Amino acid sequence: MKENSQLKSTKGIFLIPVVYVLGIWFVYWVEIYFNFNFNKYGVFPRELFGLRGVFLTHFIHSDANHLFNNSVPLFVLLLSLFYFYKETAYQVLLFGGIASGFITWVIARESYHIGASGVVYLLFSFVFFSGMIRKHYRLVALSLITIFLYGSMIWYVLPIKDGMSWEGHLSGFLVGLFFAIFYRNKGLVRKEHQYTQTEFDLLFDEEGNYVPPKIEEEQEEEIK
Repeated sequence: MKENSQLKSTKGIFLIPVVYVLGIWFVYWVEIYFNFNFNKYGVFPRELFGLRGVFLTHFIHSDANHLFNNSVPLFVLLLSLFYFYKETAYQVLLFGGIASGFITWVIARESYHIGASGVVYLLFSFVFFSGMIRKHYRLVALSLITIFLYGSMIWYVLPIKDGMSWEGHLSGFLVGLFFAIFYRNKGLVRKEHQYTQTEFDLLFDEEGNYVPPKIEEEQEEEIK
């Protein structure tokens, strides 16, 4: 019953994914319509002014292709997060996004790092590892679906493509793993099997030997 209530659909499950995706598209529209360039508001490593990107980078994209490639997995993974992990969803998204941005600021190359892919890798890592760690059958199934859909993304935490912020991907991936471990006991978890003793079990001792039941007279004598 408790599990069903945890998986009950609410408006927030769809609200945050829709608002987030529409938000990054709106920011990109503002750039195009007013001829702005927000790239300078991305993460610029180890410079004080670059810290503003820790909070802003996830909403800035270089072009429509970059934006579209992030939008689809972002929506799917956010939906999964807010449906299956609603008790920790806001913490993972908010603090995870900030943490991944900050780690990028610490370890990345000296360049502007932009895009929601850090959040995408954060969510991918959290959803996948949470299911494996908790071992709840629903969450394990979700982990397998996630790895099937987006498993190829793992290669892009390595510097295999020029012009791509693999540091941002790696940062999100590591933060997602951390949060999966940190919140492993919160929300849906696999229930340990509890053994219930029956009257039949009382006929045997701890070593498995049969112990015949005592008749009422013997029990009364023992009481006297």
